[in-house]
Amino acid sequence: MSPKKSEAVTEVVEVVEEKSEKTLAARLEEEGDVAADYLEGLLDIADLDGDIEIGIENDRATLSIEGGELNHLVGREGEVLDSIQELTRLAVQTATGERSRLMLDIDGFRVNKKENLSELALKIAEEVKASGESVKLAPMNAFERKVIHDTIQKTGLSSESEGEDPDRCVVVLPA
Repeated sequence: MSPKKSEAVTEVVEVVEEKSEKTLAARLEEEGDVAADYLEGLLDIADLDGDIEIGIENDRATLSIEGGELNHLVGREGEVLDSIQELTRLAVQTATGERSRLMLDIDGFRVNKKENLSELALKIAEEVKASGESVKLAPMNAFERKVIHDTIQKTGLSSESEGEDPDRCVVVLPA
């Protein structure tokens, strides 16, 4: 191998080692910072006020925008929020070169949705336990299905997703 090729290989190995040395927490912190900068720019363009909080939960960066009149950034059933989240993930991926799984919440929409879905899942679990028969829920997005699956698992029952998006739904199974 020529000296130039050897130097290039060494540089590539060093970059790979440097990348793997970054801890998960450091990568998620970087994701959060990039996402916050992107969202701040978006709020500035739209001339909206909002405070951005960055955190880490379940091995993913989380961002929350609170304050001001932000309901229109959530949309009717969260569809605008989902779109902004996807755009933010793409901005992070462009900046870091890695796929992002960040979660965005605006004005507590996802927190409230999670609480309501958890309550629904508990009621369904009781129904399944009493009847001994599985229950198929209405189609849900990935976030909603995850909340249902997590809650059902805590009750000792199991659940599975079936179908294709946008008609993918959760089926709660008896023990």
